[in-house]
Amino acid sequence: MAASELYTKYARVWIPDDEEVWRSAELTKDYRQGDGVLQLQLEDGKDLEFKLDPKTNNLPHLRNPDILVGENDLTALSYLHEPAVLHNLKVRFIDSKLIYTYCGIVLVAINPYETLPIYGADIINAYSGQNMGDMDPHIFAVAEEAYKQMARDERNQSIIVSGESGAGKTVSAKYAMRYFATVSGSASEANVEEKVLASNPIMESIGNAKTTRNDNSSRFGKYIEIGFDKKYHIIGANMRTYLLEKSRVVFQADEERNYHIFYQLCASAHLPEFKALKLGKANDFHYTKQGRNPVIDGVDDAKEMSTTRNAFILLGINESYQMGLFQILASILHLGNVDVKDRDSDSSIIPPNNGHLSVFCELMGVTYQDMSHWLCHKKLKTATETYIKPIPKLQAINARDALAKHIYAKLFNWIVDHVNKALHSTVKQHSFIGVLDIYGFETFEINSFEQFCINYANEKLQQQFNMHVFKLEQEEYMKEQIPWTLIDFYDNQPCINLIEAKMGILDLLDEECKMPKGSDDSWAQKLYNTHLKTCALFEKPRMSNKAFIIQHFADKVEYQCDGFLEKNKDTVNEEQINVLKASKFDLLVELFHDEEKATSPTGAAPGPGGRTRLSVKPDKGKSSQASKEHKKTVGLQFRNSLQLLMETLNATTPHYVRCIKPNDYKHAFTFDPKRAVQQLRACGVLETIRISAAGFPSRWTYQEFFSRYRVLMKQKDVLTDKKMTCKNVLEKLVQDPDKYQFGKTKIFFRAGQVAYLEKLRADKLRAACIRIQKTIRCWLARKKYLRMKHAATTIQRFVRGYQARCLAKFLRRTRAAIIIQKYQRMYIQKTCYKRKQAAALAMQCILRAYMARQLYKALLREHKAVIIQKMVRGWLARQWFKRSLKAIVYLQCCIRRMRAKRELKKLKIEARSVEHFKKLNIGMENKIMQLQRRIDDQNKENRSMSERLNTLETSHAVESERMRAEVTRLRGAEEDAKNNANKVTSLLEELERLRKDLQNTQKEKKAIEDWAQTYQDEMEKMISELKEQNQLLKTEKNNLNQLIQEQSQQWTDKMQRALKEETQQLENDLNEERSRYQNLLTEHLRLEEKYDDLKEEITLAVNVPKPGHRRTDSTHSSNESECTYNSEFAESEEGSRVGEDVSKSILDMSLFLKLQKRVSELEQEKQSLQNELDRREEQFQRARARDDEEHKKARGAELEYESLKRQELESENKKLKHDLNQMRQSLRGGAEAGSGAPGSPAYTVLLDQLNASNEELEVRKEEVLILRSQLVSQKEAMQHKTTMTEPLPYIEDVQKLTDAKEISQAYMGLKDTNRSPFPDYHKLNEDGELWLVYEGLKETNRLLESQLQAQRRSHDNEVEVLRGELHSLKEENNRQQQLLAQNLQLPPEARIEASLQHEITRLTNENLELHSDDPKEYKAYRISMLRRMVDLMEQLEKQDKTVRKLKKQLKVFAKKINDLEGGQMDVSPGQTADEPVHPVNIPRREKDFQGMLEYKKEDELKLVKNIILELKPRGVAVNLIPGLPAYILFMCLRHADYINDDQKVRSLLTSVINSIKKILKKRGDDFETVSFWLANTCRFLHCLKQYSGDEQFMKHNSPKQNEHCLSNFDLAEYRQVLSDLAIQIYQQLIKCMENILQPMIVSGMLEHETIQGVSGVKPTGLRKRTSSIADEGTYTLDSIIRQLNTFHSIMCHHGTDPELIKQVVKQQFYIIGAVTLNNLLLRKDMCSWSKGMQIRYNVSQLEEWLRDKNLMTCGAKETLEPLIQAAQLLQVKKKTDEDAEAICSMCNALSTAQIVKVLNLYTPVNAFEERVSVLFIRTIQTRLRDRKESPQLLMDTKLIYPVTFPFNPSSLALETIQIPSSLNLAFLTRV
Repeated sequence: MAASELYTKYARVWIPDDEEVWRSAELTKDYRQGDGVLQLQLEDGKDLEFKLDPKTNNLPHLRNPDILVGENDLTALSYLHEPAVLHNLKVRFIDSKLIYTYCGIVLVAINPYETLPIYGADIINAYSGQNMGDMDPHIFAVAEEAYKQMARDERNQSIIVSGESGAGKTVSAKYAMRYFATVSGSASEANVEEKVLASNPIMESIGNAKTTRNDNSSRFGKYIEIGFDKKYHIIGANMRTYLLEKSRVVFQADEERNYHIFYQLCASAHLPEFKALKLGKANDFHYTKQGRNPVIDGVDDAKEMSTTRNAFILLGINESYQMGLFQILASILHLGNVDVKDRDSDSSIIPPNNGHLSVFCELMGVTYQDMSHWLCHKKLKTATETYIKPIPKLQAINARDALAKHIYAKLFNWIVDHVNKALHSTVKQHSFIGVLDIYGFETFEINSFEQFCINYANEKLQQQFNMHVFKLEQEEYMKEQIPWTLIDFYDNQPCINLIEAKMGILDLLDEECKMPKGSDDSWAQKLYNTHLKTCALFEKPRMSNKAFIIQHFADKVEYQCDGFLEKNKDTVNEEQINVLKASKFDLLVELFHDEEKATSPTGAAPGPGGRTRLSVKPDKGKSSQASKEHKKTVGLQFRNSLQLLMETLNATTPHYVRCIKPNDYKHAFTFDPKRAVQQLRACGVLETIRISAAGFPSRWTYQEFFSRYRVLMKQKDVLTDKKMTCKNVLEKLVQDPDKYQFGKTKIFFRAGQVAYLEKLRADKLRAACIRIQKTIRCWLARKKYLRMKHAATTIQRFVRGYQARCLAKFLRRTRAAIIIQKYQRMYIQKTCYKRKQAAALAMQCILRAYMARQLYKALLREHKAVIIQKMVRGWLARQWFKRSLKAIVYLQCCIRRMRAKRELKKLKIEARSVEHFKKLNIGMENKIMQLQRRIDDQNKENRSMSERLNTLETSHAVESERMRAEVTRLRGAEEDAKNNANKVTSLLEELERLRKDLQNTQKEKKAIEDWAQTYQDEMEKMISELKEQNQLLKTEKNNLNQLIQEQSQQWTDKMQRALKEETQQLENDLNEERSRYQNLLTEHLRLEEKYDDLKEEITLAVNVPKPGHRRTDSTHSSNESECTYNSEFAESEEGSRVGEDVSKSILDMSLFLKLQKRVSELEQEKQSLQNELDRREEQFQRARARDDEEHKKARGAELEYESLKRQELESENKKLKHDLNQMRQSLRGGAEAGSGAPGSPAYTVLLDQLNASNEELEVRKEEVLILRSQLVSQKEAMQHKTTMTEPLPYIEDVQKLTDAKEISQAYMGLKDTNRSPFPDYHKLNEDGELWLVYEGLKETNRLLESQLQAQRRSHDNEVEVLRGELHSLKEENNRQQQLLAQNLQLPPEARIEASLQHEITRLTNENLELHSDDPKEYKAYRISMLRRMVDLMEQLEKQDKTVRKLKKQLKVFAKKINDLEGGQMDVSPGQTADEPVHPVNIPRREKDFQGMLEYKKEDELKLVKNIILELKPRGVAVNLIPGLPAYILFMCLRHADYINDDQKVRSLLTSVINSIKKILKKRGDDFETVSFWLANTCRFLHCLKQYSGDEQFMKHNSPKQNEHCLSNFDLAEYRQVLSDLAIQIYQQLIKCMENILQPMIVSGMLEHETIQGVSGVKPTGLRKRTSSIADEGTYTLDSIIRQLNTFHSIMCHHGTDPELIKQVVKQQFYIIGAVTLNNLLLRKDMCSWSKGMQIRYNVSQLEEWLRDKNLMTCGAKETLEPLIQAAQLLQVKKKTDEDAEAICSMCNALSTAQIVKVLNLYTPVNAFEERVSVLFIRTIQTRLRDRKESPQLLMDTKLIYPVTFPFNPSSLALETIQIPSSLNLAFLTRV
């Protein structure tokens, strides 16, 4: 295959880049052989010309197809090179948030710097028992593979975890150990797995520190061997440490810390127990403040200290030892603060009374003088003498630091030793798994001795890794019989030889350390002279003579020689050690009890300066021994320990974990390509890729190749032999035979061939798609054309018809229009004429009338003008006459006045004259004479008058008196007249004023009338407006009424929902309590089983036989994980094994007693939980009843109506009472005469009155009810107007009331409130008569009701007493009859015993009655009873003697009969008929059979054995009646109850329960056995309930069944025990069913292609997944359905209750859904569109099975809802925000973590599918942010729904049951 075939236009390649290391580009032009430049386009659209190297002419790396990007295994990539690896890791890490990736045999783990929820117990259970390639990459998968290979291959395993500091090595190792601890469990009572995990916090505190790269960096290497026994349980562990970084104790770089334990001590200094250590803050000590950053974000050192101390306690290091350790650690801190000062240039001194040194000496138990002296001096030894020499300040500080490092190293080793002791087990170790957590390759700016040792160790590990990879490749080729060609791979043996060979770097270093004046410079010169010219891997820096460069496998590293010798020697002043050895501190002495002398291998050379000579002789023996022991330098020790480690690793099967640090800034999910590439090169991942790529990296099975590339084959190429088919096709597709090889089961491809085949497949599919598109588009276009043609024809037809119809319509309309026009015109003309004629006549009429009116008006004006003229002229004439007359009169007056004046003037003149007087006298004389005559006449008259006067005087006196009175009266009248005159005046004035007022009033009246008219108009207008408003208000009222009804309905619905939610919550709580109780029951059963095992082993006291392997290749760890118990429960298992030798066979009675105590505690806890469960159920029932009551009482109007109705009933009762009292009075009155008898007149009259009163009462009741309803409706209508905006104020209040009394009070308040606004109901009629009648009737009814109620209560009490007495007499009679019948049927001894028992019972009852009545009488009665009982006992003894005699005689007779039996065999039936052999009549017994079975006490074991232990469900029990063993056992129990034998009842029930447990323990893995005994246990439980005598269980019984009820014993407690047993059997059934289904689920639901050809097989890597193609032995969906049918048929055949079958099926479907979904969430290759279709089809098949079995209502379908939604999620569109909203609403059964996980794992199988974008996933996360749910990713596959056993009575009559002879129960007798 030429390059031109691959480097074509649109091909994508990788080109180098300075920033991103590699960048992707696309060819814009085909490459041709010889081109020096490639035309490329970058992803950002920028064009680029890429120049090829003219020397090599190497083309850039090709990029893998998109469907291969994000693969779980890097070896699955078609193109295996560095950019492909880097890109695949980046896509998985950044886009999919996946931190684990396989690279062949290596697991690459990238540190996410974030806590991920992928390490819980559910994940552990999911990976347990799975093949490594079947699940997504995980550290648990590696641990499971190691555990499985250890069990399968009987070979030790190792997990090698390596990487840079901060890459996550320690965490990975910790999770691997946690997996082993969880899966394997502990085989002893010491909880080793917890101790192994507890060692982690201890080792982290003393061996981990913060560095610039990692907050919890391990500063030492460790190899932990986890030991297992023959059953592969953890029994112990051992830890080896390597190269502790001691220099960190005394020095830390910036932003780094010392070991965590120091900061934990400082943070806990305030605790009382640490006061004596005199600690302070970390910044107060020199050894903890150099990094200037003593705090780690998010870490609480005080809390970590508590964790460390708890771990110490768990590992057996008590408080005293802990305080000793902390004391030594605190002394190290104080030692670092000791200040050394210069005395002179060659000596130093510590000032006296140095505080920190004093504390150090006090804590360490040494003298201040000795320690201060030897900190500033050293001892020099020669052959003959010893000298003490002072040292300068710098050397003294170094000596102080060396002492601190040495103490810490000793303490570290002591802790490691004690941890190993705590983890050590006395049981022999069978195998182990080692976990190596060691530093990765390191290179810094300044590299010293530590980096040299670390890189040396990595060289050794890399060599071992390369050899292992090479070996696996070779084994794979040989296994497949592929021709083996030597693969050239990097061998780092030369580098290892450079370091460790003879005259190597370490050898020269040790040699230089032995030299008296050896130095780093001289050692460097030796290195240059030895290796510079002879080894290509050794170089010398240009600018330095104190450094050297080594070419390691990962990179070149430059090492500085300064400090190599000192660190290799690791010396400390011997005298300082001696001072510490002389300490009074026991722990310190224990640390240094085997301390070597701290001298250099040859003794230190005396340095310059003064000396002090001491006459001390050295101990030659000790000196030589110490010198010999101390010859091992640090380098030599490290080399030896490394060699031992390599030997251990080579003896095990290694598993590799390479940890990658994605960035140096500890940012979560941030990927730095440069740093990643450096680590990939350093950790050997790329070397693995290179070795794989050098051979045949891509490997396909023939079946997978055929399934994937079937599209490239023609029909004639497909043969029956798929292997030959693949060969023929591959030879046609790939011309170069070197590009592939055919193995036995696989096809091997060179690198790039799979990509080429994928390209051919994609091209073929693309061409097929184009053809399909062309055909479909042609078909669509033709269909569209035909539709358009047909539509056009149809349109034409309809248009032409429409046009024709329009033409005909037009013609008809034209003709009609002409006719209409004719008549219309005629009509118009006629109308016009008539209109003109009428107009003319009207005009004439109007004109003539107008003229007549005008003439009339003219005449009328003339007439009126004449009248006016007449009047005016008359008025003018009258005016002129009046003026004239007035003028004439005035003139007359004037003239007459003038004349009078003249006459007056004349008279005055004449009067003054005499003549005038004379004339006057003459006239006077005449007058006098006349007067004289008159006087005479007057005198006469006077006399007559005097006479008369005299006569009249008397009368006058009277009259005068009268007149005086009259005058007085008149004067009064005059006064009154005057007053009246004044009043008249005033009245006239008042009248005038009133007239004025009247005028004003009239004016006002007129104004008021005008205003009233205006007001009336306004009022009418306002009334119309009000009517409109009223109409609007009515409309609004109707709307509000409707709204109120809706709100009422809403409130009702809300209350119902709340009630439903509360009910659901209570049900959930109840289910949780049931689940807890049933889990405790399971635990109790397990403890009982363990207790039984212990008991058996203690009884046998023999060695435990060697167990076989309990683990298969695929399911071992999962099965073992089920048996992983907590520490308290797991203690019993190892204690039960009494040992493999005789010395360990001693009984552990303490454990036995502890188990007994634990069992009793669990029983108590079980009882308390049962009580709690009953209490919860009772609360639930009460809550439900209370909610129903509240709901009913929440309806205010209904309550009111019910109250009214109740009152009417009360009134009716009162009336009845009244009538009843009248009747009684009448009866009492006529009782003496006997007239009250029935039929008498009085009786008839009373009956008529009663009937009449009843009729009247009914009428009154109806009237009152109608009235009340009217009142209520009117009241509600009136109230509704006032409270329109608050329609339901009372319902809410009623809802809040929980107490019945509060509700009643609220109701009364509601009635009062409703009455208060409108109390005047008597206004309904005018005179209030109806209301008064109603009130009187109410009072009367109340009185009558109280009387009637009292009378009725007394009557009811009397009736109840009589009924009770009658019932008791009937019961006594029945009991006596039953006892008599039973006694007649019993044998004589049983008859006597039964009669005695009956007599004792009767006497006891009488005794109790007498005791309650009269104590004295009771005492006398008791004495008599005692005497009577003594007599009865004597009689009983006599009867017993008689019975024994009769039995002896019976035995004699029986023996004689047996002897004579042989001679009477030929006797005829007639002869035998006369013999008294038949004690009973068989037909009568059949007729009187009572459904009981009698057995003897000694036959109980035989009964249990035959009916339980030896009964086989597949054999004898096949043709039995369902539940027959339960019926037989119950019938035996009935007989024991019938004869009142409590011991027999108890013994039978106990034997039955124990036997069922025993058979389940023996055959608990057989589904048929477990199902059989579950059905029979439930039937036995139902029989105990059905025949218990409780009314609640007797509702469905027949009368005959009620007669068979238990009579003497209440077995409620045994019912509870049987219920618990049924729960245990049910859980055993579920586990058995789960074990059968578990291997089928993943293969049948996920891997098998039910719809063939939908999903394609993607290329896979080294770790092959389970093939999705159905091979022989592979489970399919049909296998699952067949198994479900088997389960269902077995349970139905055994007569299992239908409700119980539904619960089992629901549990089955939950397991199927949970296991399938969990595997889907952990398998990236299963998350595709086609797989979603397969899952939905499989689920539909399961639903169809449910429909066929009529189980759709059992809730099983709902358990599959999460799986259905996950399948839908794989198939829906995942692009836009609308899609995100649809997904959020659709996936309500999935958690947010599950939805995001599925979207992250979604992988296109074909190139035509698209990946889910990161932005879309973030959108989903944002929308689901407010969900409140558990963060758990996986479903709990171990969840078992709480089971219930609904009561299911049997209609089978006990007396009809026949016992088959196959059961061997002939010893049972039917009674």
